[in-house]
Amino acid sequence: MTRRTLAGAIALTLVAGCATMSDAEVRQRSLDVMKASFKERGQAKLDRLNQDEVQALCSRAPTDPPLAKADEERLVTAQRAAIRYPADGRLLGDWREGEKIAQTGVGKQFSDNPSVPAGGNCYACHQMTKEEISYGTIGPSLYQFAKLRGYGEDMQKYAWGKVYNPQAYTACSTMPRFGHNGILTEDQIRHVVALLMDKDSPVNK
Repeated sequence: MTRRTLAGAIALTLVAGCATMSDAEVRQRSLDVMKASFKERGQAKLDRLNQDEVQALCSRAPTDPPLAKADEERLVTAQRAAIRYPADGRLLGDWREGEKIAQTGVGKQFSDNPSVPAGGNCYACHQMTKEEISYGTIGPSLYQFAKLRGYGEDMQKYAWGKVYNPQAYTACSTMPRFGHNGILTEDQIRHVVALLMDKDSPVNK
């Protein structure tokens, strides 16, 4: 038997085996394969492969629409209730620091120093200022975010919640849950919210 024939026979056997397995068994088999393929390095641990309820629900959902209405409402309600606002009520920091955080994608990789604060890498997905001409388009433009929506406390709380956990507003959002997952600190989120909300921020020019 040639190598190509043998490889084909193995592939057919795996496919046939999966055909007789339940969805839960297929998911578990897939997870086992992934865990066998990845190795822990530095701060990148294998527990990152463990999905929470939100990730598991969104992974199993069809793509359009992502979830049944009841599941979507349940997910959004639970995630919104879990948003942690600052105990002192201060939602805005320094937009200049927020711009630095938006510009950097350092953090959480095995090669990064875990003692150095992570960045938000916001420009990878969003337009935010006219000064920065290099930005991604996966997410909507945030240019003139507060100028268009208003500078009030309700909008500040919305901006905080959206950065903290976008799943609290859009089920199965692809935006990272910066606060929920501990990617950014409370002070860092303040600065990013200031970048979006401060009248003097280049975002609102």
